[in-house]
Amino acid sequence: MNATDPAARQESDAQDFAAVFERMHAATRRSPLVDRRTREARLDALVALVHDNADRFVEAISADFGHRSAHETRLLELFPSLEAIRHNRRHAGSWMKPRGRSPSIWFRPGRARLMPQPLGVVGIIVPWNYPLLLAVSPLAAALAAGNRVLVKMSEFTPRTGALLAELVGRYFPDGAVTVVLGDAAVGAAFARLPFDHLLFTGSTRVGRDIMRMAADNLTPVTLELGGKSPAIVGAGYPLAKAAERIMVGKLMNAGQTCIAPDYVLVPAGSEEAFLAAAREVVARCYPDLGNTPDYTAIVNDRHYQRLAGYVEDARARGARIEPLSAAGADATRRKMAPLALLGVNDSMQVMQDEIFGPLLPVLPYRDIGEAIAWVNDHPRPLALYCFDNDGAQRDRVLEETVAGGVTVNDTILHIAQENLPFGGVGPSGMGHYHGKEGFDTFSKQKAVFYQSWLNGMSLFNPPYGALFERLTRFLIR
Repeated sequence: MNATDPAARQESDAQDFAAVFERMHAATRRSPLVDRRTREARLDALVALVHDNADRFVEAISADFGHRSAHETRLLELFPSLEAIRHNRRHAGSWMKPRGRSPSIWFRPGRARLMPQPLGVVGIIVPWNYPLLLAVSPLAAALAAGNRVLVKMSEFTPRTGALLAELVGRYFPDGAVTVVLGDAAVGAAFARLPFDHLLFTGSTRVGRDIMRMAADNLTPVTLELGGKSPAIVGAGYPLAKAAERIMVGKLMNAGQTCIAPDYVLVPAGSEEAFLAAAREVVARCYPDLGNTPDYTAIVNDRHYQRLAGYVEDARARGARIEPLSAAGADATRRKMAPLALLGVNDSMQVMQDEIFGPLLPVLPYRDIGEAIAWVNDHPRPLALYCFDNDGAQRDRVLEETVAGGVTVNDTILHIAQENLPFGGVGPSGMGHYHGKEGFDTFSKQKAVFYQSWLNGMSLFNPPYGALFERLTRFLIR
C-alpha cells in the first residue's frame, strides 16, 4: 500500500490514535489522582473553546448539513453545551469529595466511605445530528470526573470534526483531550481500544456492534441510542396546544433528533382536528418553509432518500400521506417538508425504524389503556411525551410505561435539565449521564472500610469452637 491509498491512510490514522491512547493510558496509571484545580482548569478551557468560537461552530455545522438553522444551533447546541460545562464546573469540587457511609452495626466502630476516583481514559463516539452538543456534554462530565478523553467525531460532519480537533489542540495543550476523525472503519478501531469507559450515541443497530467490540476488552459502555418516542395526547387536553408543542419538538433540526416525537397517539375521531392544528403550527413557525433559514436540511442524500423511501413504502402499504406544509419537497437542497401519515401499521418501515426526520405517523386510540398497551407492545423508547391535565390519567401513563425520560405537556425539555440523568432503557440505551449521574458514570466509586483499633474480629478466627458457634447462631438467628 502506498501513502495515498485510503486503506493505508485509515490504518495509519488508527495507529496514530492508538498511540495517543497508549500515552493517555500510561499517564492515568502514573498519576491516577487528578486534583480539583486541574479539573476546573480543563472545564474552564472547554467553556472558552465553545464560547469563543461560537460563530465558527455555527458555520461549520451549517456547512455539514447543507443548511442548519443558525438559531437552532445556538439554542440547541451552544447554549446546552455551555450549561453542561458550567454545571459540571460548579459542582465538580463537591462531587469529588469522599462521602461517608454508615457501616454495618456489627462492624462498628469501624468507618466506611465512598471515594470517587477517575476511571482513566474515556472514549466518546459522537453522532452527526448534534455534533457539538453530543461531544461536549459527555466530555464535560468525563473531565469533571478527572479523566483523559478521546473523542471520535462522525464522518458525516467533517467540518465540525476538523474544527473541534483544531481547537482541542489549542485549548488542551496538556493532551487531556484528543479528537479522532475518520470513517466507520476508524470508528470500529476506536471502539476496540481498551478504554476505561466508552460512551456511544447513535442508532440501536450500530450500538449492538459497539457493545460487541467493547466486550472483547470488557470495556463498560454507556449507550445512548434512539427508538420510537411516542407522544400521547389525553382526551381532555387542548388539541391545538398539544399540536404546537409536538410539531415544534418534531421539526427542531428537521426531526433529526434522537428524542423527537416519533409518532403521536390521539383520541379516536380527533385525527383530522390534530392535522388541522399541526398545519397551523407549521404555517406560523415556517411561513415560507422552502426558503426560510429557520428550517434545517436533511444531513445528506442517503438520509433524504431513506426518508423518501419510508413515505413510499407506507403509501404502497395503504397509509394516507398528508402534507403539513404548502411547501413541496426540494431534493436538491435536501429540504423535506413535514408530512403526517395516517392508517399506519407495524408492517411499514416507518413504524419499525426510528424516523429521524420530519415524518409524523398519527395513530388513534379508544381509551388511555389502549394507548399504554400500544407503547408497551413495542420496544421501550428513549423518550415519552404525555399531554394531559388529568392528574390520574397522567400518573397512569407515567406508572404503566417505561421510557428513558419523560416530558409532560411539552417535548424535548427533560434533556435540558442538568439535574436529571439522561439515558435510555433496553433497545433505547443503557447507562446515564448529565449532572451528578454523568460524574458518577465516569468515576469509580471506590468503597473503603476503615477498621477500628478496637474491634471484635478476633472472636471469629479459627480454630472454631463453642464461642464461634454461639456467635454465628446469634448472627443468623
